[in-house]
Amino acid sequence: MRAELLVFWAGLSLSCVLVGARDDVQENELSRGRTHVREARGLVERGRQREEDGVQMSDEPAEVVEERTKPKKKKTPEEIEAARAKKAAEREAKAKKQKAPKPTKKPKAPRPTKKPKAPKPTKKPKAPKATKEPKETTTTPPDVKSPPLDEEEERLLIELGWGTVARPVTPNGPGVEEPVEPDLDMLRGRYRATTTEVIMYIPEETTGTPYVVPWYEEYDYADLAAKKEEEEEDRARKEKAEKAERLRKKWEEEEEERLKQISLPVELKKCPPLGLESHRVEDDQLQASSQSHYGFAAQRGRLNMQGSANDDDLYGGAWCAESEEGNHWFEVDARREVEFTGVITQGRNSEHIEDFVSSYFVAFSNDSRDWTTLHDGYAEWLFYANVDKDTPVLGQLAAPVVARYIRILPQSWNGSLCLRAEVLACQLPSSYRSENEVNPSDDLDFRHHNYKEMRQMMKVINEECPNITRIYNIGKSSQGLKMYAMEISDNPGEHETGEPEFRYTAGLHGNEALGRELLLLLMQFLCKEYRDDNPRVRRLVDGVRIHLVPSLNPDAYELAYEMGSEMGNWALGHWTEEGYDIFQNFPDLNSILWGAEDRGWVPRIVPNHHIPLPEHFLNGSLGTETKSIISWMERSPFVLGANLQGGEKLVAYPFDMQRPSISSTDSRRWRSGSDMNEETWARIQRQNEGSLRETADDAMFRWLAMSYAHSHLTMTETYRGSCHGDDLTGGQGITNRAVWGPVVGSMNDFSYLHTNCFELSVFLGCDKFPHESELPLEWENNRESLLSFIEQVHRGIKGVVRDVEGTPLPNATVSVEGIRHDVKTAAGGDYWRLLNPGEFRVTAKADGYTPQTRLCMVGYDSGATSCSFTLAKSNWDRIKQIMALHGKRPIRLVPKVNVAKTTAASSAAAPTIDSHSAGQNAERLRRLRIMRLRRLRQLRLRASLSTTPSTTTTTTTTTTAAAPTTTPETERTTSWYDSWFPVDSWMTENPFDSVNFDSVPTQDYPFEYTID
Repeated sequence: MRAELLVFWAGLSLSCVLVGARDDVQENELSRGRTHVREARGLVERGRQREEDGVQMSDEPAEVVEERTKPKKKKTPEEIEAARAKKAAEREAKAKKQKAPKPTKKPKAPRPTKKPKAPKPTKKPKAPKATKEPKETTTTPPDVKSPPLDEEEERLLIELGWGTVARPVTPNGPGVEEPVEPDLDMLRGRYRATTTEVIMYIPEETTGTPYVVPWYEEYDYADLAAKKEEEEEDRARKEKAEKAERLRKKWEEEEEERLKQISLPVELKKCPPLGLESHRVEDDQLQASSQSHYGFAAQRGRLNMQGSANDDDLYGGAWCAESEEGNHWFEVDARREVEFTGVITQGRNSEHIEDFVSSYFVAFSNDSRDWTTLHDGYAEWLFYANVDKDTPVLGQLAAPVVARYIRILPQSWNGSLCLRAEVLACQLPSSYRSENEVNPSDDLDFRHHNYKEMRQMMKVINEECPNITRIYNIGKSSQGLKMYAMEISDNPGEHETGEPEFRYTAGLHGNEALGRELLLLLMQFLCKEYRDDNPRVRRLVDGVRIHLVPSLNPDAYELAYEMGSEMGNWALGHWTEEGYDIFQNFPDLNSILWGAEDRGWVPRIVPNHHIPLPEHFLNGSLGTETKSIISWMERSPFVLGANLQGGEKLVAYPFDMQRPSISSTDSRRWRSGSDMNEETWARIQRQNEGSLRETADDAMFRWLAMSYAHSHLTMTETYRGSCHGDDLTGGQGITNRAVWGPVVGSMNDFSYLHTNCFELSVFLGCDKFPHESELPLEWENNRESLLSFIEQVHRGIKGVVRDVEGTPLPNATVSVEGIRHDVKTAAGGDYWRLLNPGEFRVTAKADGYTPQTRLCMVGYDSGATSCSFTLAKSNWDRIKQIMALHGKRPIRLVPKVNVAKTTAASSAAAPTIDSHSAGQNAERLRRLRIMRLRRLRQLRLRASLSTTPSTTTTTTTTTTAAAPTTTPETERTTSWYDSWFPVDSWMTENPFDSVNFDSVPTQDYPFEYTID
């Protein structure tokens, strides 16, 4: 039935074609229809051809279509042929769509990411699955019979005389053109009808617009295999490049890690010094290959060892080897296995010679026989040492070496082979206790503090104990840093009457850091123990006003702190920024006192205490720090103090300055030998016995020094000698500074002569700047000494000097019989006088008041003896007025030239003498007031007992007759005379040595005295 309909429609269309053959529009449409017919037949022919050739397509979407159409059974052969053609067309369309993205070079997009999974984006064309939409439409016309249509078409073309339709041939290569069928334009109408069903398959082949040119002209099927090979080669090349890139990155990471390990090595182990400088290493632990002289043995090879001033003296400033020896070595025995980590070397201490080692090897041993030289993997490790004689140089080992013995093998040197050294080593864990392993009994902060940390530490202590502490500064350094002090008392900031004031100072030299840290530890200790109700600490805090100044030279300490404990030399940080040694920068008052004593001016003209400062000193070469310290000393009535230093282990007491020896034949000092007083003559006789260096309180100073030295755990262990030579203390740990090393203008001498304070110098150890690990040991050694020395402030007498109304008298003088050094009262009238146990006659004097003398006993019990005074006013003010009328000149006694002779004429002149003696009665009273000395009274007594003529007796009788009237006034004026010329039994020097008494041989004393 359908065939008949087709025939009918074909005839109808033929007639239409003949009518509109000349129409151009219809001609174009027929041309378009012919193209569709040819395409459809081309698809069918290619499908058949591929089936015949047995070509099987492996596209997954085609299999899906095959599975969906599988349930349809009993198809005719024509339907099967149509299905095959359809599948072939779908495969061609799919191949076309899958190959289409290649010209866009989208698969190259993964290259920048350089990831192995980058080729996956090539599957993107499957995402749209455009071929799935036509699959739904392909199932709608199931009964398409393409073979009958072809036969009918051929038959009609034969009838029309056009011959058979030429089937399109699949192009096999580039350049193949589609054949053109003749007169196909005439069949526009028929093809429009016959290609209706065929056109329905076109959406399955393409989803785009109709091709202007044949679709197969864009592809070159002949080069598909070559393109695949190129793609595979590109893929392999990419994979190889990616693999190489991954390997390169991995190698770069490994190389970078290796370079990091080389450039940033593991932090070297830091160990404390073994103890050569601090003398914890004994002398028998040091050995050497040889020595050049007796004084340059291995025991002199300690870091910072100081030689004597004379280079040829007994003790040299380093170990020096014999030049003729071939093998040189310096050996240290640790006495147990330790971890050696480094060596510090230094040259010879000498003012004139530059001797130092410039390079050396290091060897180790456990038995001192077999030695192993340190090796760096290529050769023996050569350490480079010093370039000058003073600066320490550290030779750090790459890794710790465990051994007992270490040897330094010098290889090159400057001048003579001389060496000073220190060894760094850590103790191995052991059940035996080492000197470096100390477990302190106090929980304190054992470390070095710079300026900022010191200030923070003091602030923390003040916050913990605000009721007993106060922070203040005594001035500023030359660089503007404040010199902080901490006051520890039950009433901080206030001076209590009867409470003595004590001071500890440290840091006079910036590189002497041990005293600084000990004072910071003492602050912590007093605060902590006071809060824990320690009875001893509470007695100290409640009974003494304690001042602690940890750093008097903060500028120099910062310089030494930056270099470290072992790397600063002996002099680094010793002076201030202005170049002053603070300890020796005080005014020289010793020379003033000793010059006045030699001339007999003490105490009449020059006092033996509170000597005023010379004007040229205040305007002269005084450092900024020194001026601040002097001002601080004058503001506070200190009784006792000590300055903590380093470089030795002893306590030094004043005088620090050596008194020049005096000869009786020195015409510049003495008028004649007969004018020299007894005490000066005795001192000259004793000057070889040490009297030139003694103070008036020498016995007291010795006791104070021993109280610290004997409380110290190791200061009296002097069997090994001092730090740099023989023992100078006689096994006591104390010495007079003028004997050991005299200095001019010291802080101790100034404090003794200008204030009431007795001050000593405590040298804490051989190492000025000990390592932090040694601070617990040093605290244990000094803790008891620091506390015991503070308690000595209560030794002696104390009291208050008042007037009869109870008003305190400031600046009153308190003198002790037999001790030619006085003290003054404070602003509240209270005083403290340090004395050893005994019985003393004490006198208190003040301007305008009558002196008072008391007998005071000092016992052996702790605590000062109370000895107060109440003074009455005198007529001293009136005497000053009389003195002012005569120009404040001293009275000179002028004897009478014309002496009465024992003759008859003299008897007649007796009435004249009597009348003259009656007129001079008042003047004789004045003479009696002046001549109240013991020696003159004895001379008068001997003269009155001698035998004289009658005229002389008459004169004497007249004098005696007037005596009863003068007796009351003599008793009344005794007090002011003693205060005018304070020459009493406590004086040993005659203040009238300067008075010119004419030695006229006479039996009586008819003096005529006038005001000169």
